[in-house]
Amino acid sequence: MLREEIIMLCTADLAGQVRGKGFPASDLESRLKKGIGWTPTNSMITAHGPIAPSPWGPFGDTVLVPDDATRVRVDFGDEHAAFHYMMADICNLDGTPWSVCPRSFLKRMLKQLEDRHGLKLKAAFEHEFMLEDVEELPNASYALDAFRRQGSFAETYLGALKAAGLDIDTFMPEYGPKQYEVTVGPAEGVKAADEAVAVREIARAVAQYFDTRVSFTPILRPDAVGNGVHMHFSLMDAASGKPVNYDSQGKNNMSETAGSFLAGILKLMPALTAITAAGTISYLRLTPNRWSAAYNNLGERDREAGLRICPVFPGSGTDISKQFHFEFRAADATANPYLVLGTLIAAGLHGLDQKLDRPEVCPGPPQDLEDAQLRDLGIVRLPQSLTEALDLFEGEAAFKPLLGEDLIQAYLAHKRFEVDLMKDLSDGQQCEKYHLAY
Repeated sequence: MLREEIIMLCTADLAGQVRGKGFPASDLESRLKKGIGWTPTNSMITAHGPIAPSPWGPFGDTVLVPDDATRVRVDFGDEHAAFHYMMADICNLDGTPWSVCPRSFLKRMLKQLEDRHGLKLKAAFEHEFMLEDVEELPNASYALDAFRRQGSFAETYLGALKAAGLDIDTFMPEYGPKQYEVTVGPAEGVKAADEAVAVREIARAVAQYFDTRVSFTPILRPDAVGNGVHMHFSLMDAASGKPVNYDSQGKNNMSETAGSFLAGILKLMPALTAITAAGTISYLRLTPNRWSAAYNNLGERDREAGLRICPVFPGSGTDISKQFHFEFRAADATANPYLVLGTLIAAGLHGLDQKLDRPEVCPGPPQDLEDAQLRDLGIVRLPQSLTEALDLFEGEAAFKPLLGEDLIQAYLAHKRFEVDLMKDLSDGQQCEKYHLAY
């Protein structure tokens, strides 16, 4: 029987879900020019199904404008459909960016970073996930046995990532039940977020090929270890491409430029978590003594810091200035990667614009410090619920001119509706909902 390959033209929505419309692959050339029609209210579909109250209702039209550079195709053989998609910007009918498009927002922040401070950004999203059909055994953390029991999934997955053009770094069994981690190399600008989408969606496609599922849920159950999405990033001079993060004479080897950027992130991190930890169960993970971020502290070689200075390896022979970078840890896969990266840049822009001083490294676990020490360092506990985070986000004036009122209000309406959907469920029941959704 004849078959017609389909390409999905996609957007990552406010819930971090990838949605779109398909078209015949034979129509690719024309679709690259004209795109596909889209509806504003589609952005208000929650991860759990119901549509949040929409400011547009049934009215309005937008268009998905494809970016051919994002095209991913994984061939699973003649007996299986090819996995073929590309990402799009949501635009108005005149071709201008729609104000609630997450990918267009990220592009806008990258342009602001370059125009105002002559900087570009590289980033890589480090993902953890659960592989459903792997038996949950005690003492499987980082174990060769846990690697063995995932069978051919990893080989097929990494092969698909490589075919999609991603720079593969590592794959490993992680600490949690049925948990694995995949890391890829850094990419510049919007490509980093495009690749974060690819890492997740290719994992889901490969799992389906093996008749199983993966879940990037923030936490499998209330007593389990969570899945983080740690974002590694560094700044570069836009003109020369040289890294500008390292200063051998600077405080904690940070350059003044990088220090101001980090200071902005740390200052706005409590509000920023509304974007980066976007599920109600995200806050079960963001607790002290859990190898997860619970404070807006800067750490060095500290995997419980909200923001950390990553280690360098002088013995590798690589220039330290090219290794020196930072990691944002208060994020998970309920978040849209374009919004995560865009709001992180927005917070960094605040620090650069205000010429904030280089932050101090927290001398130990924040939960063990005296209140006076925390005040001196500007360290506070991160929000302990999505509602608290959304209230802080709504009240943070620094974000308003950068994100824009339309995006902020749509996001708040979307996420407050999600909170309402979950309010009568136990923590365990909420975990199951997110497990299925992500």
